[in-house]
Amino acid sequence: MYQIIKATPTHAALLSKLGEQSFLVPHGHSAPKKDIDNYVATNFSQENFLKELENPENEYNLIYYQDKIAGFSKVVLNSQNENIKAPNIMLLSRLYLLEDFYGLGLGKALFDFNVSFAKENNQTGIWLAVWVENQRAIAFYDKIGFQKVGSFNFKISDTHSNPNHILYLAF
Repeated sequence: MYQIIKATPTHAALLSKLGEQSFLVPHGHSAPKKDIDNYVATNFSQENFLKELENPENEYNLIYYQDKIAGFSKVVLNSQNENIKAPNIMLLSRLYLLEDFYGLGLGKALFDFNVSFAKENNQTGIWLAVWVENQRAIAFYDKIGFQKVGSFNFKISDTHSNPNHILYLAF
């Protein structure tokens, strides 16, 4: 059994730990170790999550499985993308699970929760960026019905970027 709850600033330390652990499995080898370490230290710090959680534009949700934290998501309402002409679209900025919880349907449950949130907030679709080598994530999004609409270079450091697909799902 799973449970999804809205994250609050009190969850900043938990999100920091979750973010680092869940990012490193699919992305830890995507750039030189020094670049990855610096990226993680900056983007998954407790302080960074606290700032993001205090920003009303960001919506974070935590998913628990059998009373254990399994992952989280971050979405941003009304976040346009140059590759998508539709109005009122939501960015799925993060959908992260700890590796121990892969294959249990929790990613789909958390995704569906976010789609419901988007529809409740009059969004017409959802978009995201995914690293071109993250085949597990790409297969997941393909199965749901996302379409590739563009590309984007995700900056890991001043000297390293990873190519990403921009994917879109219209409701």
